[in-house]
This record gives sequence, C-alpha cells and structure tokens, in this order.
Amino acid sequence: MNKHMKEKPHSCKVCGCFFTEKSKLVSHMRTHTGKKLHSCKVCGYVFTTKSKLVSHMRIHTGEKPYSCEVCGYSFTEKSKLVKHMRTHTGVKPYSCKVCGYSFTENSNLVRHMRTHTREKPHSCEVCGYSFTEKSKLVSHMRTHTGEKPYSCNVCEYSFTEKSNLVRHMRTHTGEKPHSCEVCGYSFTEKPKLVSHMRTHTGETPYSCNVCEYSFTEKSNLVRHIRTHTGEKPHSCEVCGYSCSQKTTLVTHMRTHTGEKPHSCEVCGYSCSRKASLIKHMRTHTGEN
Repeated sequence: MNKHMKEKPHSCKVCGCFFTEKSKLVSHMRTHTGKKLHSCKVCGYVFTTKSKLVSHMRIHTGEKPYSCEVCGYSFTEKSKLVKHMRTHTGVKPYSCKVCGYSFTENSNLVRHMRTHTREKPHSCEVCGYSFTEKSKLVSHMRTHTGEKPYSCNVCEYSFTEKSNLVRHMRTHTGEKPHSCEVCGYSFTEKPKLVSHMRTHTGETPYSCNVCEYSFTEKSNLVRHIRTHTGEKPHSCEVCGYSCSQKTTLVTHMRTHTGEKPHSCEVCGYSCSRKASLIKHMRTHTGEN
C-alpha cells in the first residue's frame, strides 16, 4: 500500500479522490449523487453537509461569530475571516507562475490565469459571446432579458449592474471620491481620474494608425478615426441629417425643437449652442 493510501485510506470509487475519514468520503459522495440531506427550516434550501447548513442559517439569524482582532469586522464563516486577515497582513499566498502576480484568494488567481490562457469558459446560450467570469455572463444575459434589478430610490432609474447604480447615485449625492493628487480636481469615476491624470503626464496612449495623431482617451480616437473613414453613425430622425459625433446631433436637433438651453446672465439672450453664447458674451465684455 502506498503512502498516500495509508494516510487517506478512504477512496472515492467514482473519481479516485482520497480521504482521511469515512465521514468526509460520505459527504464527498453526495457531490456525485446530488443527494442533499440537510434542509433549512426557514427557506427550504438543502445542503450536502450539516456544516454548510450551519453556515447558511447565519444568514437568517444574523450571527457572525468570527471577528477580526484588528478592525472588529465580523464574518459568518471562518474561511472568510482568514481571507479578510490578509488585507491586514498583506499576505498573498497565491502566485501566478507566468508573471509572478500574487493574490489573497485562489479564485482571483484562477480568473487572472485566464488573461494568459485567453480561456473564456462562460458562454451565452443566446448569442455565443463568452466571458472569463460567470458574473460577467450574468450581467451580459440582462442585455437579452432586459432585466434591470438595480433601481435608484431617488429617481427610479434602473441598471443591469450594481456598479452602474453606485456611479449613478453620485449624480444625486454629488460625491466625487476620486481626487487628483496634483491639482485636487475630483471625479465620480476612477476611469475619469485616470484620463485626467494624462493632462498632467502628457501621456496620449491611443494613436491613430492612419496619421499617428494620439489621444488621452479611446473615445476621442474613435471619433477622430471617422474623419478618415467618413463614417457618420448619428442620424436625425426628422430630416435625415447625419454626423460623426452624438453631441453634434444633439445640437442639430435644437433646430427642430427650438430649444435654446444656453442663456446670457446679463441680458437673458438664449441660444442653442454654447459657442454662440460665448460669442454673444463678448458684446458685454468688449472682448475681441
């Protein structure tokens, strides 16, 4: 008998996995049979092991018996406390063998590895689009179902993802948590801060492959490319006028609606374009 079988004498006849105790083998077998013996009396959810049921019951009772000695944060499961402690100790035991990047959780390493392997195991049954993470597939499916489970309690606007709701709420609260360390300017979203920082560093990472003009943001490059391709994807539903930028279409639509949102604070003159207001203001300031 080999050393492995001596230390773990109980083996699974289905997959060959070994266990130190017979009780662990019995629990493991349920992953093959699908048998779930332990039921929650509150919601009816069933589990393969009693320990999983005990952990689940804490969702109903609110009990969090595992507390962090550093910050006092508490958890329903010991494994979650172990993971949390790494935020204090800085321990990252799971390392990528390709690039050396390390993680606090194995699940994060698994997801990271897909950036090297290009594996996308989660596929949409409707359109075939595939994703590296299941959560991204779940969000994607809502583009087909139209489901928007995250609603704003101020204006009732709803979103497919919680992160979009969080960003939207800042339009109501005025919160701008992302600040520039150079000039102090703050933003509602981190990507906007990243783009802003390029005004200080001079970095323009998005380059045109036709004329080599470069930009701080990808969206600006996309709009620029249209000057080469002649593409005008934004069309007026009233007269058929088309343009390369959405902002140009918005301004054009005012010729039909008569809307003049830009007003002079001195004399009340209003116009459809901001540029026209700036020009008008010079009649008051005397600026050429």
